[in-house]
Amino acid sequence: MNTIANIGAYTGQLHKTAFDMGADRFGVNDVQCFEDPEYTGNRPLDIMEDARSVLVLGVAVPRGSIESLPRGRAEYTNTLMAGTATIRVIAYRLARMIEKEGYKATIIPTEGSEFGYWYADRETLMAGMSIKYAAYRAGLGNYGLNHLLITDEFGTRVRMTAILTDAPLKGPEGPRRPLLNEDCKDCMKCVEACPAAAFTADGTIHRQRCAEYMFQALGGLRCGLCIKACPK
Repeated sequence: MNTIANIGAYTGQLHKTAFDMGADRFGVNDVQCFEDPEYTGNRPLDIMEDARSVLVLGVAVPRGSIESLPRGRAEYTNTLMAGTATIRVIAYRLARMIEKEGYKATIIPTEGSEFGYWYADRETLMAGMSIKYAAYRAGLGNYGLNHLLITDEFGTRVRMTAILTDAPLKGPEGPRRPLLNEDCKDCMKCVEACPAAAFTADGTIHRQRCAEYMFQALGGLRCGLCIKACPK
């Protein structure tokens, strides 16, 4: 295996390539952050036992696709799929760059169900690892009551994927944000807007309600009303 001479410079090179290809968000964190007791999801080391870093990529979702909801759900869903296709191409390029340095890399699915494939556990509806938590620990934002990542520039209008790798990459420095976005404490707009009552004011999420609404009531189209309601 090769050794990256300057981890910071190499991470910067990956960052530049991602943005040159159309990414709007880029972040890195150490897989050990998933051992924090606050994290209750599945762990990346169960996917790649010698993983060292998680690289997170995001693209902004065009505002017009969200403002047209709920009437424009087909267009909104199509826009999300286009965002997913975009970041997968970017992630693939970065994964190949990493492997040319002698390391391993694999791309984490964007969500539980897309393009006719089912990625998440069918009973728990949990993914192999949380991209949102990886993004939070990479300093890209923090959580809203709707359990989505809220970013500084795009709010919740971000489509994300992640690369899991055994390469050592340079993560964030400085203090960490609080897990919950402080503006969510007295807002509740997303809670009120959810047609499936999938989450509550105390932060509880009922994943099954969201999935049933999406697959049964909407026939597989994405809902997006909690994103439209978010003032961020």
